[in-house]
Amino acid sequence: MQSKYISISSPSPHVLLLELNRKPVNAFNTEFWKEYGRTFDTLSTHHDDIRAVILSSAFPKIFSAGLDFQGLNQLGGKDLLIDPARRALLTRALILDVQHAITAPERCPFPVIAAVHGGVVGLGIDIISACDVRYAASDAKFSIKALDMGLAADAGTLAHLLKITGNHSLARELAYTSRMFSSDDALTLGLVSRVVEGGREAVVGVALQLAREIALKSPIAVSGTKHLLLHARDHSVAENLEYTATWNSAAVQSKDLHEAVNAGMTKSKEAIKFLPLKPKL
Repeated sequence: MQSKYISISSPSPHVLLLELNRKPVNAFNTEFWKEYGRTFDTLSTHHDDIRAVILSSAFPKIFSAGLDFQGLNQLGGKDLLIDPARRALLTRALILDVQHAITAPERCPFPVIAAVHGGVVGLGIDIISACDVRYAASDAKFSIKALDMGLAADAGTLAHLLKITGNHSLARELAYTSRMFSSDDALTLGLVSRVVEGGREAVVGVALQLAREIALKSPIAVSGTKHLLLHARDHSVAENLEYTATWNSAAVQSKDLHEAVNAGMTKSKEAIKFLPLKPKL
């Protein structure tokens, strides 16, 4: 599963660590964002028993500098021989492709935990906004940078931000100004749920603890919880309750439920060895 710009390792059973690894600052060109989306989509259907993924950077001082200038120029549609309407169609298709790639973690049946440190700029915020859990090192600095590039952020930040946070005033302030903000500001905003004192190693270590805890749970239950949380985000309470009833009418027949109930009744302290989400046939 190794790829050109993403390093993949398994620091714990059922847990993968994905590290962005495009020198010098993880700036995303076309090849990089395509590889990013393809990697997560491949993991979603992979035969290995993957139960949690940590997303971080291979570089100690930065998570991502965002989209590189080549990418910005491509979005501009510079071929003047094509009329504006047709340029708009081509540009729209390109933006949709970027959005599809950057939101790939949402399509995964397992949780994706972003462990960020250093600079998290522009597309870096789009990326972590599509992750399930976001932890930041105390040295992390963030910026919704698109406005300074003469553009509204279009790969996920604006779509996710007001659903992630209850502090709409701060979210809008940061989006309108592109100013750099700290990990503590990100915690106040609700962009991250935890600030870990230190840098890359510290935040990845804490994220690994969370991933290990998730990996002990029923993968059927974890996958269903993620699916229903995403459904709840995009639907009314009544719609989600009805959908959940249909979903769980199948899920309650899982062997995992009976094993978990029996373990609870017998007060067993041994972790249940749940079957993979997608057992090999």
